[in-house]
Amino acid sequence: MAGFKGSRQGYKAPKKIGRGVLEAKSSDGPHTEWLGMKPHYVHTLTIDGQKYRYWSDDKELGIDVGMKVTYRHKDTKQGSIIEKRSLGVVIDPSALN
Repeated sequence: MAGFKGSRQGYKAPKKIGRGVLEAKSSDGPHTEWLGMKPHYVHTLTIDGQKYRYWSDDKELGIDVGMKVTYRHKDTKQGSIIEKRSLGVVIDPSALN
């Protein structure tokens, strides 16, 4: 069969999607891992009692404590990491006029 892959080949685990209220945030940086790399900041976010790390080029996150956020994340040995460009604010449609 053309285009058929084995049962294990090409399988990716589904992304974990989270949603919750941002309770605390702290920023650290700028960091440069290797020569020629752009400086980046590591933001430590506490969302519904769980700590996540988020890397960004910007010093300010643009999201305030108390806002409801949504994100995709993965769990690693070093902790939970929010994927780049997946962090956003949840908009309540009933608040729009």
